[in-house]
Amino acid sequence: MNLSLDTVALAAPDVHRARAFYTAALSLDVADQEDPAGSETRETAPFALSANDALAAEAGVGSTTSGFRGYVLTCGVDQPTEVRTLMDAAARSGAETLKPAKRALFGSFSGSFRAPDGAVWKLAAGTNKDTGPPAAAPRPVETTAILGVAAPKKSKVFYEALGMTVDRDYGNKYIDFRPTADAARLCLMGRAVLAKDAGTSHDGSGFPGLVLTHRAASRGDVETLLEAAATAGGRITAAAGETGHGYSGCFADPDGFLWRVAH
Repeated sequence: MNLSLDTVALAAPDVHRARAFYTAALSLDVADQEDPAGSETRETAPFALSANDALAAEAGVGSTTSGFRGYVLTCGVDQPTEVRTLMDAAARSGAETLKPAKRALFGSFSGSFRAPDGAVWKLAAGTNKDTGPPAAAPRPVETTAILGVAAPKKSKVFYEALGMTVDRDYGNKYIDFRPTADAARLCLMGRAVLAKDAGTSHDGSGFPGLVLTHRAASRGDVETLLEAAATAGGRITAAAGETGHGYSGCFADPDGFLWRVAH
């Protein structure tokens, strides 16, 4: 029973438009969470899309949202030219540029944007110099979900209770967890610091517009993880039961970020 971030489900006011954006701008494999014929794709794609109201209802919360949603999705690429290429593609496809692509701290290179569905994304390369010919159609090589929380050290304790293993720990500045194979990386930062880094205001409230998904090995693991989350300080928002995603239930972490645990 170890929590892992297997799929990021994003809420969108227009699922078809959102899928077209992510395909054109980032060449991402994005599943349609509401498509009953696409269950295999939905289980293997790193991202899924759902209508705002449907995703919120499944998670057991209201769909009202405003301002910064409290998270940033970060995609790593190999070199600066690929950051620029993807930032330009996102802008052409309707994204709002928050921070233009440029050199960043510690020799990196990054830029950030807000997608038409409201999600904030950061594109980053670990070097600020190109080291070879850029890919003709660059694709992200690593994905990280960064949650803006009230106190990263406190949130770390919650996620450790669910079986996650800390990778890098810089106290209340930055904490991330070691991802399992084929899973995304989960990171914790202070909300205001995260928003500033992405180039937006930290003001916002309501439904965060995403549900983080863990694929459990059994029904028993679904129930065990939900119970562990509640014991560690989280809140069960949807009890385990048969749903459109098999046997699943949802919980909110202490900062209100939502997780689906599904078998």
